[in-house]
Amino acid sequence: MREREQDGTDAEMLAFARRTRASFSRFMMEYRFAVDTVLTKVNILRDEFLHLHEYNPIEHVTSRVKTPQSILEKVARKGCEPTLDSIRETITDIAGVRITCAFIADTYRILDALTSQDDVRIIEIKDYIARPKANGYKSLHAIIEVPVYLSTGAVPVIVEVQIRTIAMDFWASLEHKIFYKYSGEVPSHLSDDLSQAAATAEQLDLRMAELHSETRGAELEVSRSAEAVDEVDEKVLAQLWELTRRAERDDV
Repeated sequence: MREREQDGTDAEMLAFARRTRASFSRFMMEYRFAVDTVLTKVNILRDEFLHLHEYNPIEHVTSRVKTPQSILEKVARKGCEPTLDSIRETITDIAGVRITCAFIADTYRILDALTSQDDVRIIEIKDYIARPKANGYKSLHAIIEVPVYLSTGAVPVIVEVQIRTIAMDFWASLEHKIFYKYSGEVPSHLSDDLSQAAATAEQLDLRMAELHSETRGAELEVSRSAEAVDEVDEKVLAQLWELTRRAERDDV
Protein backbone atom coordinates (compact mmCIF):
# COMPACT_ATOMS: atom_id res chain seq x y z
CA MET A 1 0.00 0.00 0.00
CA ARG A 2 2.78 2.40 0.95
CA GLU A 3 4.65 1.55 -2.25
CA ARG A 4 1.58 2.40 -4.35
CA GLU A 5 1.18 5.72 -2.49
CA GLN A 6 4.86 6.52 -3.01
CA ASP A 7 4.61 5.66 -6.70
CA GLY A 8 1.59 7.95 -6.98
CA THR A 9 3.41 10.80 -5.21
CA ASP A 10 6.46 10.40 -7.44
CA ALA A 11 4.28 10.44 -10.56
CA GLU A 12 2.50 13.59 -9.39
CA MET A 13 5.82 15.28 -8.64
CA LEU A 14 7.18 14.32 -12.06
CA ALA A 15 4.09 15.70 -13.79
CA PHE A 16 4.36 18.91 -11.73
CA ALA A 17 8.03 19.28 -12.65
CA ARG A 18 7.28 18.87 -16.33
CA ARG A 19 4.51 21.48 -16.20
CA THR A 20 6.52 23.95 -14.16
CA ARG A 21 9.98 23.77 -15.72
CA ALA A 22 9.06 25.51 -18.97
CA SER A 23 6.93 28.22 -17.38
CA PHE A 24 9.51 28.97 -14.66
CA SER A 25 12.32 29.13 -17.23
CA ARG A 26 10.29 31.63 -19.25
CA PHE A 27 9.58 33.55 -16.02
CA MET A 28 13.31 33.90 -15.29
CA MET A 29 14.05 34.80 -18.91
CA GLU A 30 11.61 37.71 -18.77
CA TYR A 31 13.45 39.20 -15.79
CA ARG A 32 16.84 38.82 -17.49
CA PHE A 33 15.47 40.62 -20.55
CA ALA A 34 13.99 43.35 -18.31
CA VAL A 35 17.43 43.98 -16.82
CA ASP A 36 18.87 44.20 -20.34
CA THR A 37 16.15 46.72 -21.24
CA VAL A 38 16.95 48.98 -18.28
CA LEU A 39 20.71 48.68 -18.88
CA THR A 40 20.17 49.79 -22.48
CA LYS A 41 18.25 52.83 -21.28
CA VAL A 42 20.98 53.71 -18.78
CA ASN A 43 23.75 53.31 -21.37
CA ILE A 44 21.90 55.59 -23.78
CA LEU A 45 21.56 58.23 -21.06
CA ARG A 46 25.25 57.96 -20.26
CA ASP A 47 26.24 58.36 -23.92
CA GLU A 48 23.89 61.31 -24.35
CA PHE A 49 25.38 63.15 -21.37
CA LEU A 50 28.89 62.51 -22.64
CA HIS A 51 28.13 63.59 -26.20
CA LEU A 52 25.87 66.58 -25.62
CA HIS A 53 26.86 67.80 -22.16
CA GLU A 54 30.50 66.66 -22.04
CA TYR A 55 29.79 65.19 -18.63
CA ASN A 56 29.09 61.68 -17.36
CA PRO A 57 26.95 61.55 -14.20
CA ILE A 58 27.13 57.74 -14.06
CA GLU A 59 30.23 56.14 -12.53
CA HIS A 60 29.26 52.46 -12.33
CA VAL A 61 26.32 50.24 -13.24
CA THR A 62 25.72 46.74 -11.92
CA SER A 63 22.79 44.36 -12.26
CA ARG A 64 21.53 41.01 -11.07
CA VAL A 65 18.59 38.64 -11.23
CA LYS A 66 17.80 36.63 -8.13
CA THR A 67 18.40 32.90 -8.38
CA PRO A 68 15.37 30.60 -8.29
CA GLN A 69 16.46 29.39 -4.84
CA SER A 70 16.68 32.96 -3.52
CA ILE A 71 13.25 33.76 -4.96
CA LEU A 72 11.66 30.74 -3.29
CA GLU A 73 13.29 31.58 0.04
CA LYS A 74 11.76 35.05 -0.11
CA VAL A 75 8.40 33.58 -1.13
CA ALA A 76 8.50 31.46 2.04
CA ARG A 77 9.51 34.42 4.24
CA LYS A 78 6.75 36.67 2.89
CA GLY A 79 4.09 33.95 2.92
CA CYS A 80 3.46 34.51 -0.78
CA GLU A 81 1.45 31.98 -2.76
CA PRO A 82 3.85 29.77 -4.76
CA THR A 83 2.36 30.72 -8.12
CA LEU A 84 4.16 32.73 -10.78
CA ASP A 85 1.40 35.37 -10.89
CA SER A 86 1.59 35.86 -7.13
CA ILE A 87 5.39 35.98 -7.18
CA ARG A 88 5.33 38.62 -9.93
CA GLU A 89 2.99 40.77 -7.88
CA THR A 90 4.60 40.30 -4.46
CA ILE A 91 8.36 40.05 -5.04
CA THR A 92 9.47 43.32 -6.63
CA ASP A 93 13.25 42.92 -6.42
CA ILE A 94 13.76 39.81 -8.54
CA ALA A 95 15.49 41.97 -11.15
CA GLY A 96 17.77 44.72 -9.90
CA VAL A 97 19.92 47.46 -11.42
CA ARG A 98 22.25 49.62 -9.31
CA ILE A 99 23.54 52.94 -10.64
CA THR A 100 26.40 54.66 -8.84
CA CYS A 101 26.91 58.38 -9.36
CA ALA A 102 29.61 60.76 -8.19
CA PHE A 103 27.30 63.38 -6.71
CA ILE A 104 23.94 63.57 -4.97
CA ALA A 105 22.46 65.89 -7.62
CA ASP A 106 23.33 63.30 -10.28
CA THR A 107 21.28 60.61 -8.53
CA TYR A 108 18.12 62.70 -8.86
CA ARG A 109 19.02 63.72 -12.42
CA ILE A 110 19.33 60.09 -13.51
CA LEU A 111 16.18 59.08 -11.65
CA ASP A 112 14.17 61.80 -13.41
CA ALA A 113 15.63 60.98 -16.83
CA LEU A 114 14.91 57.28 -16.46
CA THR A 115 11.43 57.42 -14.94
CA SER A 116 10.16 60.14 -17.31
CA GLN A 117 10.43 57.83 -20.33
CA ASP A 118 7.08 56.96 -21.89
CA ASP A 119 7.45 53.18 -21.62
CA VAL A 120 8.55 53.23 -17.97
CA ARG A 121 5.77 52.93 -15.40
CA ILE A 122 6.60 54.05 -11.88
CA ILE A 123 5.25 51.72 -9.22
CA GLU A 124 6.99 53.17 -6.18
CA ILE A 125 9.85 55.54 -5.35
CA LYS A 126 11.55 55.62 -1.97
CA ASP A 127 13.92 58.50 -1.27
CA TYR A 128 16.32 57.23 1.36
CA ILE A 129 18.67 60.13 0.60
CA ALA A 130 16.24 62.76 1.86
CA ARG A 131 14.95 60.36 4.53
CA PRO A 132 17.72 57.86 5.44
CA LYS A 133 16.97 54.59 7.19
CA ALA A 134 17.57 54.41 10.94
CA ASN A 135 20.91 52.68 10.44
CA GLY A 136 22.18 55.47 8.15
CA TYR A 137 21.48 53.79 4.81
CA LYS A 138 21.02 56.21 1.92
CA SER A 139 19.92 55.55 -1.67
CA LEU A 140 17.15 56.22 -4.15
CA HIS A 141 14.95 53.17 -4.77
CA ALA A 142 12.62 53.07 -7.75
CA ILE A 143 10.34 50.14 -8.48
CA ILE A 144 9.53 50.45 -12.17
CA GLU A 145 7.79 48.37 -14.80
CA VAL A 146 9.23 48.09 -18.31
CA PRO A 147 7.93 46.24 -21.37
CA VAL A 148 9.87 43.22 -22.58
CA TYR A 149 9.10 42.54 -26.24
CA LEU A 150 8.90 38.83 -27.02
CA SER A 151 7.69 36.99 -30.11
CA THR A 152 4.28 36.68 -28.46
CA GLY A 153 4.05 40.38 -27.64
CA ALA A 154 5.02 42.78 -24.88
CA VAL A 155 5.30 41.51 -21.30
CA PRO A 156 5.41 44.06 -18.43
CA VAL A 157 8.17 43.19 -15.96
CA ILE A 158 9.12 44.86 -12.66
CA VAL A 159 12.69 45.98 -11.98
CA GLU A 160 14.11 47.56 -8.84
CA VAL A 161 16.55 50.39 -9.58
CA GLN A 162 18.88 51.71 -6.87
CA ILE A 163 20.72 54.98 -7.43
CA ARG A 164 23.34 56.22 -4.99
CA THR A 165 26.65 58.06 -4.74
CA ILE A 166 30.04 56.39 -4.48
CA ALA A 167 30.22 57.24 -0.77
CA MET A 168 26.74 55.81 -0.14
CA ASP A 169 27.60 52.66 -2.07
CA PHE A 170 30.81 52.13 -0.12
CA TRP A 171 28.96 52.49 3.19
CA ALA A 172 26.11 50.18 2.09
CA SER A 173 28.59 47.52 0.95
CA LEU A 174 30.37 47.58 4.31
CA GLU A 175 27.09 47.52 6.27
CA HIS A 176 25.88 44.56 4.21
CA LYS A 177 29.01 42.55 4.99
CA ILE A 178 28.82 43.32 8.71
CA PHE A 179 25.09 42.52 8.82
CA TYR A 180 25.59 39.06 7.35
CA LYS A 181 28.72 38.35 9.37
CA TYR A 182 26.67 38.74 12.54
CA SER A 183 23.46 37.20 11.06
CA GLY A 184 21.58 40.44 11.52
CA GLU A 185 22.53 40.83 15.19
CA VAL A 186 25.12 43.60 14.81
CA PRO A 187 26.88 44.52 18.10
CA SER A 188 25.89 47.93 19.41
CA HIS A 189 29.41 49.37 19.18
CA LEU A 190 29.55 48.46 15.47
CA SER A 191 26.12 49.98 14.90
CA ASP A 192 27.35 53.20 16.48
CA ASP A 193 30.47 53.14 14.30
CA LEU A 194 28.33 52.59 11.20
CA SER A 195 26.15 55.55 12.12
CA GLN A 196 29.22 57.74 12.49
CA ALA A 197 30.56 56.45 9.18
CA ALA A 198 27.24 57.32 7.51
CA ALA A 199 27.53 60.89 8.83
CA THR A 200 31.10 61.06 7.53
CA ALA A 201 29.98 59.80 4.11
CA GLU A 202 27.30 62.49 4.04
CA GLN A 203 29.85 65.20 4.77
CA LEU A 204 32.11 63.81 2.05
CA ASP A 205 29.24 63.93 -0.47
CA LEU A 206 28.47 67.54 0.42
CA ARG A 207 32.11 68.64 0.24
CA MET A 208 32.70 66.86 -3.07
CA ALA A 209 29.57 68.52 -4.48
CA GLU A 210 30.99 71.93 -3.53
CA LEU A 211 34.32 71.16 -5.19
CA HIS A 212 32.55 69.86 -8.27
CA SER A 213 30.46 73.02 -8.54
CA GLU A 214 33.58 75.19 -8.40
CA THR A 215 35.61 73.19 -10.92
CA ARG A 216 32.66 72.52 -13.24
CA GLY A 217 32.16 76.24 -13.71
CA ALA A 218 35.77 76.62 -14.81
CA GLU A 219 35.51 73.60 -17.13
CA LEU A 220 32.44 75.05 -18.86
CA GLU A 221 34.25 78.33 -19.58
CA VAL A 222 37.17 76.45 -21.13
CA SER A 223 34.76 74.31 -23.15
CA ARG A 224 32.96 77.35 -24.53
CA SER A 225 36.17 79.08 -25.57
CA ALA A 226 37.78 76.00 -27.11
CA GLU A 227 37.06 74.74 -30.60
CA ALA A 228 34.34 72.09 -30.44
CA VAL A 229 35.23 68.59 -31.55
CA ASP A 230 32.27 67.17 -33.43
CA GLU A 231 31.50 64.16 -35.54
CA VAL A 232 29.95 66.39 -38.23
CA ASP A 233 32.77 67.69 -40.47
CA GLU A 234 32.79 70.80 -42.68
CA LYS A 235 31.89 68.89 -45.84
CA VAL A 236 28.71 67.51 -44.27
CA LEU A 237 27.75 70.94 -42.94
CA ALA A 238 28.25 72.49 -46.39
CA GLN A 239 26.10 69.81 -48.00
CA LEU A 240 23.38 70.33 -45.39
CA TRP A 241 23.52 74.08 -46.05
CA GLU A 242 23.02 73.58 -49.79
CA LEU A 243 20.11 71.22 -49.23
CA THR A 244 18.49 73.73 -46.86
CA ARG A 245 18.85 76.56 -49.39
CA ARG A 246 17.46 74.37 -52.18
CA ALA A 247 14.44 73.46 -50.04
CA GLU A 248 13.82 77.15 -49.28
CA ARG A 249 13.96 78.05 -53.02
CA ASP A 250 11.50 75.24 -53.86
CA ASP A 251 9.07 76.55 -51.26
CA VAL A 252 9.02 80.03 -52.78
